[in-house]
This record gives sequence, C-alpha cells and structure tokens, in this order.
Amino acid sequence: MPAVRHSNDRPLSEINVTPFVDVMLVLLVIFMVTAPLMMSGVDVNLPETSTQPLRTRDDPLVLTVKKDGSVFVQGTEVAVGELAEKLKAIFEGRDSKDLYLRADEAAPYGNVAKAMAAAREAGASKLGMVTEPER
Repeated sequence: MPAVRHSNDRPLSEINVTPFVDVMLVLLVIFMVTAPLMMSGVDVNLPETSTQPLRTRDDPLVLTVKKDGSVFVQGTEVAVGELAEKLKAIFEGRDSKDLYLRADEAAPYGNVAKAMAAAREAGASKLGMVTEPER
C-alpha cells in the first residue's frame, strides 16, 4: 500500500531573499569605500601646476620617486642602480617608449634627476611629468 503524504510534508520551495539583499547591500558599500584606496598605487605628494591633463590611449608606464629617494616602476620598487636596465627590459616589450614621472614635491632634486637620466639611458622617447592641478 503506497504511503500517503500530507500537504505539510512537502519540502519548502520558497527562498527568503531579504537576507540575500542585506548581504549584497553591505558588500556594495564595502566595495564602494575600498575601491578608491586600491587605485592609488604609491603614495606621493604631487606638485600643483596649471597645465591641462594629458590624454592617452594606452596604459602609461609610470616611474615614481618618493621623498625618501625610493624609486618605483608601475608600483614595484626598483633600486636606482638597476633602474636603467629594468626600463630597457620593459621598453623592449612595449610599442610606446613614453614614460610618466610622478615625483613627490619633497623629493630631493638629485634623486629625480637620477631617475630621469636612467629613463633617458633606457631609451625613453617622451618623458611626461605628472602633477596635480592648482586649486
């Protein structure tokens, strides 16, 4: 004799979406707050100028000089003595030999000049200075 099932024995097939929406809203807020922090790269105080922003099509190669004298290429620290060799190797794999220099305004001029000389030695065709617009 087959077993008789009552309507109360049926599995519950409805999903409560309220907790799901709550979790998604919390994640959205977290990502909105942390996304700008992830975009910054190496933190430097850029000097302010009254020039217009430069429009580019490709991902630019960025050389950063911090005020303590440390040098970064695309966010990776590089020793100043090895900078020209590293840039040469990077330029070999790129179509464009344009380089953008982000130097902290408190960085000693000698450190910035050494980084610029290494970039020219590596074969940089154009060297752009990254600044903040004047307020």
